Amino acid sequence: MTNDEIKKMEDKQVPRGRIDLIGCGRLGLRIGINLIQVHRGGPKIIGAFDGQEIDGGDVIFTLLGAETRKPKPEFLEQLCTHKEDFRKVISYPEYITEENLDLLEGDVVIIVIAGGNTIPTAAKIIKHAHERGAKTIGTAGIFGFGNENIEIKDISEYDDSNPAVEELRKEGIVENHLVLTTNKLIRDNEPVTPYTLDEVAKIITMNALKLLRDQHD
Repeated sequence: MTNDEIKKMEDKQVPRGRIDLIGCGRLGLRIGINLIQVHRGGPKIIGAFDGQEIDGGDVIFTLLGAETRKPKPEFLEQLCTHKEDFRKVISYPEYITEENLDLLEGDVVIIVIAGGNTIPTAAKIIKHAHERGAKTIGTAGIFGFGNENIEIKDISEYDDSNPAVEELRKEGIVENHLVLTTNKLIRDNEPVTPYTLDEVAKIITMNALKLLRDQHD
């Protein structure tokens, strides 16, 4: 293989496109850091959305040197030290609602929001993304001690045993949406461990990168 041939291949393996990350909490931060570190490809822009500020309970943030009361997406932006023409994080310190869906511009949209009933909001995000031709990934229960079997597949491939999946279907999300789950939910009275979050973040990152590549092939 000649130097020119290698150079042509290298020129193709550059950051391109955009991934939007909805939710920059314990899981979202892990995914965001993974995306920032991708080499030979990955997103050129990461849109980070979250209306929460860091507090003392956000240990993964404080371990990485974050200041409390700082908006979570702004901390992710701070961690991205690449040159802006290579890769950048654009932080949006606000929640996504029906009123600001137009802020979403990603080729791939990752939805990792938590707290209360997030299904209606997630469904609106997914529908908006699909109308734009974007691909989507979300979760449907990631509780467990850390040795659970993590599944990820299209929502159309699940049976009716996961209530979070069923709620999404009731909102009209029946296909073309990747769902990751440990099949453990809040009702099962099990924790969410850092081991599970690490593994979930890894799997979501891998699948988001594949979807981004497919969008730009």
